[in-house]
Amino acid sequence: MKINVLCIGDIVGRPGRRILSEKLHHLVNDLDVDCVIANAENAAGGSGLTPQIYEKLLRYGVHMVTLGDHTYRKRVIIPTLETADNITRPGNISEFSAGKAVAYYKTQKGPTVAVVNLIGRIFMKPADCPYNAADKILAKLEKKADIILVDFHAEATSDMQVMGRHLDGRVSAVLGTHTHVPTADEQILPGGTAFQCDVGMTGPHESILGRRIDRVVETVRTFRPKHFEVASQDVRITGTLVDVDPTTGKATSIRRLVVDESMAQRLSSTQS
Repeated sequence: MKINVLCIGDIVGRPGRRILSEKLHHLVNDLDVDCVIANAENAAGGSGLTPQIYEKLLRYGVHMVTLGDHTYRKRVIIPTLETADNITRPGNISEFSAGKAVAYYKTQKGPTVAVVNLIGRIFMKPADCPYNAADKILAKLEKKADIILVDFHAEATSDMQVMGRHLDGRVSAVLGTHTHVPTADEQILPGGTAFQCDVGMTGPHESILGRRIDRVVETVRTFRPKHFEVASQDVRITGTLVDVDPTTGKATSIRRLVVDESMAQRLSSTQS
């Protein structure tokens, strides 16, 4: 038996939510996915998450939600963070912060998947050491999950690679989020941990990291602040599919996934 885990990159605004609402269930059926993990820190208007959108993502087929540096941008999500077991915030911010560092999902095949959320420090807001935090969290996870994945929400690829090597052989996968740009370095490390620096962005790719190109370019060139509206064109689902042997917790394969709207339409047609 193997467990197929689909990790979806940063969902950006309404376009990202829309393509998931229309296509995720087809994708899950086509790829025989057992567990869907999605980073949703940009799901509400491009920054933050609300309880209503969280519930919608679950209806679309997402099983676990991870966050990042915009975790608390929408304060209304705090009660959900404190009560739900399938949503996690970075585990290396203040121990007094609302929410949990680990989310759980028991698959229909039986094995339990856990996802740990951590945030990087290079070019990011101040945070505790993510490597020490990972060690402490994993020490408490023993026998609670058959499969453990880490969403490392970080800016620098060097930071991400250090985390991958630090946790190699101790978790099933270390997958990066935050930059919105998928990297072509997917691999299984020597200890059996699947790794990729960044799984990319689910949202409008005719953009600058999901925002309107004209607004971003003008602000960068003139220093006159503009509202960075979410873009709308060339919407894609990007993510990474990891197959894991639940008896060992080791990854057996990893591959990048990019689904644009034309591909998603063909996928829908073959299943109708």
